[in-house]
Amino acid sequence: MLTREDFLREIPKTDLHVHLDGSLRLSTLIDLAKQNNVTLPSYTEEGMRELVFKDKYESLDEYLKGFFYTGLVMNSVESLERISYEFAIDNFQEGVRYVEVRFAPQLHINDSLSFEDVVKSIDCGMRKAAAEINKNIPENEPEFRYGLIVCAMRYCNANFSSYYKKFFDMHKYSSECECISLASLELAKAAVKLRDESDIPIVGFDIAGSEWGHPADDHKQSYDYVHKHFLHKTVHAGEASGPESIFSAVTSCHADRIGHGLQLFREDKITDLSIKDKKSYISGLVNFLADSRITVEVCLTSNLQTMPELKDIKEHSVLKMLDKRLSVSICTDNRLVSNTSVCKELKLLTDNFSVSEKMFKDIVVYGFKRSFFHGSYSEKREYVRKCIAYYESIVQKYTNGK
Repeated sequence: MLTREDFLREIPKTDLHVHLDGSLRLSTLIDLAKQNNVTLPSYTEEGMRELVFKDKYESLDEYLKGFFYTGLVMNSVESLERISYEFAIDNFQEGVRYVEVRFAPQLHINDSLSFEDVVKSIDCGMRKAAAEINKNIPENEPEFRYGLIVCAMRYCNANFSSYYKKFFDMHKYSSECECISLASLELAKAAVKLRDESDIPIVGFDIAGSEWGHPADDHKQSYDYVHKHFLHKTVHAGEASGPESIFSAVTSCHADRIGHGLQLFREDKITDLSIKDKKSYISGLVNFLADSRITVEVCLTSNLQTMPELKDIKEHSVLKMLDKRLSVSICTDNRLVSNTSVCKELKLLTDNFSVSEKMFKDIVVYGFKRSFFHGSYSEKREYVRKCIAYYESIVQKYTNGK
């Protein structure tokens, strides 16, 4: 049952780790590029699949190439509304009932687009789609819900965007590291302010980008700020760097969730010479994550594409995470760049790992339980119960021999 594509499509699902700029419809990217005179390597979907958005990549640099093109068309209110609207529709059509879409506003700010414009445009597209979807949802089914996660960049410089160029120019007496920290804090303050002054569901704060050599500690001030203002925290950690990066995320950044966590069990990735007993260090970290219910946002396809040392999906650490009873949620990371969907990721899991029906249900349910739900705790509990009940009804339907 767990490997059946129709079952995976029908059950209610979540995606807690998905980047908007990596999840455009390819047809929309081509259309917007034509409208905005943006040069692409090809103007056909087949050509772009062959040259840019592949099933396999030689390196992380090749993987990231696609974001250069998507970023070029995400530069207006109209394009951001369209992209986010289509993103929500695409998620619902494969059975996703709750999604938290993340994006880096400072990459899209320009002379005609402010921080508020960027966030409001994305919310507008998501909100429009949700309204259309929910007016046709049967009473016994959970409605489509969403949240927005804003991302600061672990590393950035003046070449990242017109916003960053101005920011670095204005802080020419600060070091690069200081500018990165200041830009991150500015985003944290902007996110909290807009959340408090509007009904936009800004539910979380994140840092994304190059992990190696750019520790989460550089963003401690930002995370302290959002933590004190009750904004949820997730941190890209343990994707390229090892257990120490995850340790920093939970101790310096108050992480509620960890993005990727792939290298959690890698003793050889520990670089701190003061850590003598690496096995004990990892064991303590794993137990802390499990006991604190800090959820790991696992992105199987993305990890396989960006980590050259991961030769076979069966080598992925997700099974160790499940064996250690960690809270795990299966996510897409980038629907376009990784050519994937939530259904594909769940099928990749069930096709390659020994996952019991109970374990699978736990994974699906954790997505709802560990979401940064926009609303009261009571509202979240009611929504989660409805999602679980609907999931169980689908299981019963297939158990009875559909």
